[in-house]
Amino acid sequence: MKCPHCSGMDNKVIDSRISQTGDITRRRRECLTCEGRFTTYERVESVMPMIIKKDGRREPFDREKIFSGLRKATQKRPITTAQVEKAVNEIERRIAGFSVKELPSRTVGQLVMLALHELDKVAYVRFASVYREFRDVEEFVADLKEWPQTPPSDDELAFEFADPVEDAPTGGGKS
Repeated sequence: MKCPHCSGMDNKVIDSRISQTGDITRRRRECLTCEGRFTTYERVESVMPMIIKKDGRREPFDREKIFSGLRKATQKRPITTAQVEKAVNEIERRIAGFSVKELPSRTVGQLVMLALHELDKVAYVRFASVYREFRDVEEFVADLKEWPQTPPSDDELAFEFADPVEDAPTGGGKS
């Protein structure tokens, strides 16, 4: 790890702590050259699928887009950043668990809507009103009434274009 103070490559770890969610390790380091101290964060990098947009374009999965969408939906609501981060982590975990190379953006949207439905009903309505592109109020109200009381299983989520990853572990992924 390169020192941000002197660019030296020799350092030692002084302290390591795991985040409350257990997915990030915070390390306090000391440079052996200049004795400067700095902090690094480690997270397991998982291979995420490409997202198939409505128009057929493919783009890499971007957790920041999900975080940003959830923050906008929960703006001025009694939802903490930690709650949003937990929801993003759960969405990302579920997506990784599908073990597919490609995933329709519709599926990601469904997962975001599920998370918001559990987190805050007002935030869910905000997100749904933009995400679903309703033509009129009646269509919006009808959709809200149809929303299931129990979350859909992975089998019920949209996977019409998804391709399974070869040699992927079985048990969590659907294609």
